[in-house]
Amino acid sequence: MSDLTDTLTAAFADETDDEIAQTAAENIADFAEEYDEDLTSDRVADLLADAPYDDFGRRFNWVVGELAAENEDCTDSREFRIDGFGELAADPDIGT
Repeated sequence: MSDLTDTLTAAFADETDDEIAQTAAENIADFAEEYDEDLTSDRVADLLADAPYDDFGRRFNWVVGELAAENEDCTDSREFRIDGFGELAADPDIGT
C-alpha cells in the first residue's frame, strides 16, 4: 500500500467500517495514480469536511466528483466511487 492509502484508511476508519475505509482509500490512491500524482490526504480530508452530506458513502462519492471536476482528463469518476460503476451502469468495456 502507498502512504496515501495508509493515511486515508486510518482517517476514513473514524468515519465508517474498516472494509469501506480500505476501499475508499484504495480508490483515492487509484485516482491519484491515474489523474493527480500530487493529491494529498489533507486535500481529501478538506473536501470530505466540506461535503454537503452526512452519510460517509455520499460524502466520499461527492469528494471523488469534486476531484474529477478539478481534473480535465477525468471524464468519468464512477470507477473511483465506493460502489464503482454500480449494478445499473452500462458495461464500460462495451463499445470501446
